[in-house]
Amino acid sequence: MFTGIIQALGTVAQREDRGGDLRLTIDAGELAGRVDLVRFAVGESIAVNGVCLTVVAFDGRSFTADVSRETLALTTLGGLVAGSPVNLEPALRAGDPLGGHLMSGHIDGVAEVVGLHADARSLRVQFQVPESLARYIAPKGSVALDGVSLTVNEVDGRRFGVNLIPHTVEVTKFRELAVGQQLNLEVDQLSRYLDRLLALRA
Repeated sequence: MFTGIIQALGTVAQREDRGGDLRLTIDAGELAGRVDLVRFAVGESIAVNGVCLTVVAFDGRSFTADVSRETLALTTLGGLVAGSPVNLEPALRAGDPLGGHLMSGHIDGVAEVVGLHADARSLRVQFQVPESLARYIAPKGSVALDGVSLTVNEVDGRRFGVNLIPHTVEVTKFRELAVGQQLNLEVDQLSRYLDRLLALRA
């Protein structure tokens, strides 16, 4: 589980295409020196741009993880290259602060940036999502975009808007947002379960 509070920016150190899937080596940057190294032990989970990946190797600063074809089909990780910045969050542990909202790191699909404009010191961003995911997004509800927990401001059909405060822009890869960019989207878990329960009652 994760909370959508990014702990550090990492960088893709190496990309290896392996027979249809992918192996990534990520330089964890400041995160490697700030958290208990047991969080990078083989078998531990780390969210990379919101995607829950399993550590298969760690050398003290960089960790390696495999990305399955299923994950490549649903996320933007296939577009990463050496040098790409990535948002990082280690898995939640008992006693850790719950600063965002509970997330699984299981991505539902991608959201595309369709609008950007300044709002005082903040940045207002509008996204468009696939029709199949639009029903899970509600005003003042929570979404995760590239692993960042955000509050939905408004919803209009397949489009919704969020507000990024200066701190969020500064400490995440959102400093590079541009119209047309795609981000990994995880909808609120509660909305998924409610949708399933209501479907079963129909």
